[in-house]
Parts: sequence; structure tokens; C-alpha cells
Amino acid sequence: MKASLAEISQTLRDSIEFLAGPLPTDFDVDLRRSEFSDFQSGVAFSLAKPLRQSPRQIADQLASTLTAKEEWLTAEASGPGFINLSVSKAWLEAAVQAEQHRDPSGNAYQQTAVVDYSSPNVAKEMHVGHLRTTIIGDAISKLLEAVGTTVIRQNHVGDWGTPFGMLIEHLIDVGEESAEAKLLETQPNRFYQAAREKFDSSAEFAERSRQRVVALQAGDEPTLLQWRMLTELSRHYFERIYQQLEVSLSAEHLAGESIYNDMLAGLTQELLDAGIAVISRGAVCVFLDGYLGREGEPLPLIVRKSDGGYGYAATDLAAVRYRTEVLKADHLIYVVGAAQELHLQMIEETARKAGWLTEQVQFSHVKVGSVLGSDGKILRTRSGDSQKLADLVEEALTRANRAVEQSRPELPAEVQHKIGQQVGIGAIKYADLSIGHASDYTFDLERMLAFTGNTAPYIQYSAARIQAMLRKAAEAGSSFQETGLDLTEPQERSLAIALLNYSHIVEQSAQTLQPHRLANCLFELAQAFSSFYDHCPVFTAASEHSRDARLKLCQLTLGVLSSGLGLLGIRTPEQM
Repeated sequence: MKASLAEISQTLRDSIEFLAGPLPTDFDVDLRRSEFSDFQSGVAFSLAKPLRQSPRQIADQLASTLTAKEEWLTAEASGPGFINLSVSKAWLEAAVQAEQHRDPSGNAYQQTAVVDYSSPNVAKEMHVGHLRTTIIGDAISKLLEAVGTTVIRQNHVGDWGTPFGMLIEHLIDVGEESAEAKLLETQPNRFYQAAREKFDSSAEFAERSRQRVVALQAGDEPTLLQWRMLTELSRHYFERIYQQLEVSLSAEHLAGESIYNDMLAGLTQELLDAGIAVISRGAVCVFLDGYLGREGEPLPLIVRKSDGGYGYAATDLAAVRYRTEVLKADHLIYVVGAAQELHLQMIEETARKAGWLTEQVQFSHVKVGSVLGSDGKILRTRSGDSQKLADLVEEALTRANRAVEQSRPELPAEVQHKIGQQVGIGAIKYADLSIGHASDYTFDLERMLAFTGNTAPYIQYSAARIQAMLRKAAEAGSSFQETGLDLTEPQERSLAIALLNYSHIVEQSAQTLQPHRLANCLFELAQAFSSFYDHCPVFTAASEHSRDARLKLCQLTLGVLSSGLGLLGIRTPEQM
């Protein structure tokens, strides 16, 4: 086995099996970073009960076995039962250099995952609630692809239902080429609000709108033509936001509620025939054991309403069926608000009862918390409306550009703008991705754009500083690329160990659907580089060999920082 973090884990596992016998394949050896040694394991605590020994006794035995078995690894018991592990200088140098060629994708992750994220509504502006689902969903998609998973992105856009009657009628009234129609591409809320005002104030318009819904659901071609125009204009708005946020969603990933419309009647009848759904008060409902309302009454999952219309449950069930039977997904991942937890639980259980979701298919809800303002409440405008996503992004870019202009006035305007874009978008994304997805967080642009602390600019600056060093080395004609590592100083070792941890964290982040693990790994790596930079002179090193070895270590660090930021959807500026 080549020198790697996996070799340490396997060696520790072999020693445990020598002591305790065969272990389950999913047994965790609990290998982690430590301030007391290169690595630490608390595995002795989980072995205490089955072995009927104290954790300290087990740790002593494992430490003795490990040290005697491997020349490159030393171990000692610590405290009540921890095992401190240290690797040799030669092993660490070989492992870090091998890590740059390691492909994290493997057979264990070669499956097809459908990731459902963003999901805005046609003719409505994306608000701050869409920020997290879009950013987190995109990072999860990139992480899964990095470990060999085939990812099918699905943007479950709200593009069907009764509001479309009034929206289509309003579009007909104002004309497709009018300035009002173009609002759908820039300020869709204004178009929607105008249609709603007409619907509420004009009985004639309201009646036309209701008739238009009937025509839409019946497949009337002129009505469908207007509907397509409406959705196309909104699509331009979505794409503008996605391009500005630099996420990988595009038109090919649009999978709105409308695509399931023809499936709903058959799906509903199948649920009725199977006895999974029943008719209650004129509606088709699924009642699942253990789901109760506030008054203790059975809580229904309404598939078809009493007026014959289909709700979210119907389209969500159709989406499950389509994704498993047509897209052949092994894993369905929903990156949506935590408030949808109950609904998704009922969708999953109903789909499993119907046989559309087999035991072989995973169903995961990545619960997304809220974005809060400085008052600790959900972020809103001064008027009390939901904060528009476009406005937040624009403010972040404005502040980032201003900061770059002030700090680097000598740069050309186009270079300043490019850096400002990279820093502003990176700041927004990283602030979101650096905390657990289920947690709420406060939207604070001053903190997000800071060059100190756990922020994107701090990490981006570390990468930019390394690039400046490598440019200087190239100008001097240095051939450090052919030089091996020489990890002599403690800060060099710490930086190397941080690099060694990267592939493991990428796999762990993908497996757990938790991008914040990778974000925190990059922050720790940037901190380790900062300490190395402060304590280990590069260009004034004691020897040419030491200088080149440190430049090589810097180059490896840049590769990991750039790769990791890329998986989070954040660009690495060449200079800052």
C-alpha cells in the first residue's frame, strides 16, 4: 500500500483485529488530527465493553503492538485511553507527494445520485431562502462528482398550477414584446404583483384567469404557447442569477412540476387501487401510521384536492417515480428547507409503500436552515418583504469591488473588477458552506468579506500569496518542481499533515453530504500555511535545497486550496 492516510487507518485496524478479532467493514478506527501528535485515535473507548477491559489497558496494548510492528509509525497511550500516533519524516514526505496524484473517486461511490436543489418559482424573484439551497446543493453535487458519483441535477421549478391562469392572461393583455413582459427577466415580482392586483380588483379578469387554468390543464395549444413564453422569460432571470452566483445549474437541469402533469392521474389511480390512498371529503389522501395533526387527528398527504386539482404531494411523488424508474437513481437527495422535513418523510414513506422507492435507493433530506438578519430574525427588507437574492449578491459585489479598489489602486480596472467578483461571490458562498447546513446563520457582509477569521477572503489570500511566491521563483529560474520535500521544522510537518488530510475530508464530505467539513479543512490548511510562512523563510532559507523544498510544499498547498475551493464553487484569485 502506498503511503497515505488510509495506510495508517488500515495499520491501526490490523492491530485492533489482532487484539479483538475480525471487525465489521464499517467499523470506525476514529483517526483524527491532534495537537499532541500527528494523529490520535479514541478507538479504545468503543472496544472497552466488548473486550471487558479499561480503555487505557486497550490503548497500551495497541500502542505497543503498533510501535513494534511498523518502523514508520510510533504510538503511545495517552490519558484515559487515547492513542497518539506519529509517522516518520520519510513516510510523511512520501505520503504528501503521493497525495497530489491520488484520485478520490472509487467503486464505493460509483452510483447515480439525483440532487434536487434551488427550486424557484416562475414569475417570482429568487429570495434569500433560495440562496442556501442553491449554494449547498451545488457544492454537494461537485463533491459527489469528485468521488466518482454520477450526478443528475434537478431544478424542481414551480411552473404549474392555478396562478398561471392569471399570469398568462396578464401576459396576453400586456403583449409578449412589451416592457411589462420583459420584467419577467429582470423583476418578475412586479409582473406577478400586477397580475395579482388585476385578479383581485377585476371580476372579469378573474373569470378569464380561471378559464385559462382550465384550458392550460386541458392542453389547449394557444394557452400552452403563452405558458411556454412565460416560463422562457423567467428562465432568463434564473440563468442570470445562477451565472452571477457561478453555480453549475443551467437550462438543461430545469425539471419543473409541469413535466409530471401527464403522470398524475395514473399515479393517483394506482395509489387508490393499491389501497395506499383513500378518498376523504372528496380528496384523494394517504394516511400514514404515526402522522397526526395538532388536534391528534390523522394527518393526510393530499394527492388530489377535492376540486380535482393536484398539489405538491402528487408532483413530488411523480418526481420520485421518474427519478428512480427513468433516471435510474440510486440516491435521491433533496436540498430544501428544514421546514419541509415532515412533508418529505411522508413522501418517502408513501413512495416506499407504492414500490417506487426500493430498499436499494437512498432518500436523503439535506435540511437547510434559515438566513438571519442582525436582529436574529429571518432576513427581510425594511418593508418586511423577503430579501431578494439579486440585491444581496449585488451588495456583496459592490463592497468587494470597493475593497479591492482601495487596497490595490495600482491594478487596471478590469483586474480589480475580476478580483472583486471572485472575492464577493466567494465570501457569500463560504459563509454559507462553512457551517452545518441545518444551522441558521446571520448574513453579515462585513464579517464575510474580512481577511481574518474563517472566511473565503482569508483562504483566497493564502492561495494568492503562494501564487505570488511561485511567480517570483519562476522569474528567478528556480527548478523546485523536481525537488523533494524536506519536512524538518514543526510548521512544515503541520502543513504536510494538513495536506494529507484533504482527500479523506473530500470523501467524508461527499459521503455525509456536509460541505462544511471541507470548508473547515481548507481553513485549517490556510492557518497551517500562515504559521509555516511566519516561521519558515522561503527565499531566505538556509540553503538552496531548503528553499526549493519549501517552494515545493507551497506548490502542493496551492493545489489543494484551489481544488478544495473549486469543489465549493469558489474561484482562486491570482492576486489580491
